[in-house]
Amino acid sequence: MKILIADDEKDIRNMIKLYLQAEDYEILEAENGQEVLSLIDNMIDLVILDIMMPKLDGIQVCMKIREKYRMPIIFLTAKTEDVDKLTGFSSGGDDYIVKPFNPIDLVSRVKANIRRYRSYSQSPSEQENSQKITLGELSVDLNSRTVYKYGNEITLTKTEFAIFALLLQNKGKVYSLEQIYTTVWNENCILNSESTVSVHIKNLREKIEENVREPRYIKTVWGVGYRVD
Repeated sequence: MKILIADDEKDIRNMIKLYLQAEDYEILEAENGQEVLSLIDNMIDLVILDIMMPKLDGIQVCMKIREKYRMPIIFLTAKTEDVDKLTGFSSGGDDYIVKPFNPIDLVSRVKANIRRYRSYSQSPSEQENSQKITLGELSVDLNSRTVYKYGNEITLTKTEFAIFALLLQNKGKVYSLEQIYTTVWNENCILNSESTVSVHIKNLREKIEENVREPRYIKTVWGVGYRVD
């Protein structure tokens, strides 16, 4: 499998490359946003994308990639505020790792995102059960992984859809941030993982809810977690 590492710091690229090659991943490297776009046609399975890069920053690059491709994108950045995470996820990112980071943590995130991407990229014939769910003005097809509101398709990232599908398929059940993370990411909670889930849910609500201050679909159970009724 091919992974594209994009960071303007060579030492960081080399360190990430060392750990990923030990897991038998094929590595391509880019030191600026334009190089990323020139390499993205090479059947890339996952992109590790620094936000602060010359020529084109990571947010701009991510938006360009999402015009054509759906592979997982993990943002790598020194920014830690939720607003920065929201911007990253809104541009089409799937995950977010803050510098400095543990390389083993990064490898774990890479594996989890690839597993999730492969699972949600199966064709409908590869899924055991065809299932469509109607929720108010929303129509959700779990096989084609599409969501329609008033007949118009809403574009969700794979992670956003995975979270929504989990809650939809378990109506009435309250999931904590930790439970959502361990189920969707298929790994144990790590540093900042619950914050990552919160940002995804905020972004998801902005896409499906009429009023995010009074959500109709994804309910908050204060002190516990979230549910869909």
